[in-house]
Amino acid sequence: MNDATGSTFDRRRFLSATALGGATVVGATALGAVDPDAAFAAPTPPLDPAVADTSFAEGLITGIEGGTLLHVAGSYGERHRIQLTNATSIWKLHPTTAADIETGDGLYARGLEMPDGTVAADAVWVNIVNLDVTVRGIGKDRLALGYHGGELIGRIVPGRSTASYAGAALTDDLSGLRMGQQALVLGAWRPKDGSVDIARITVGH
Repeated sequence: MNDATGSTFDRRRFLSATALGGATVVGATALGAVDPDAAFAAPTPPLDPAVADTSFAEGLITGIEGGTLLHVAGSYGERHRIQLTNATSIWKLHPTTAADIETGDGLYARGLEMPDGTVAADAVWVNIVNLDVTVRGIGKDRLALGYHGGELIGRIVPGRSTASYAGAALTDDLSGLRMGQQALVLGAWRPKDGSVDIARITVGH
């Protein structure tokens, strides 16, 4: 979730300092889409007219209390507390639960800021990255990807990794990939080794 992971977007546009005194926890989708692309979309007005504003937070998870309260260190020195609820949508390569979140993971969170400053999360995207890359090598279970003058490993996850060719529908057939292609990779960063599990690779975009 920092420059070393290959994140290319401006994190500042995901942050909001607006206090929502008296706000209540809302269910997933009340503040907008919860698919992976929503993590990189420009902020949009909440769908629920009763919601005054949406708060965003990002950073590395430094601690987890009770399995649902996340302590997060932001990229610019901010500190956040993210409260997960039974209505929070959680993505970590695929829709999942709080049990899959670990200390050391990075996240983006969207929700409502409570009076004590805690963000009650509507949606959380864990370790999500969106990368402009060049395909440099193709293996059975991984791709060598050129990125910012270096190289990273994109892991092909059976049953999860898909491709889109020239705007066509997503397919699990990655045989159309070729060396030298420019591509967009949406995936989940692995903090332990710096590789990326591929959720989607798009070529011919």
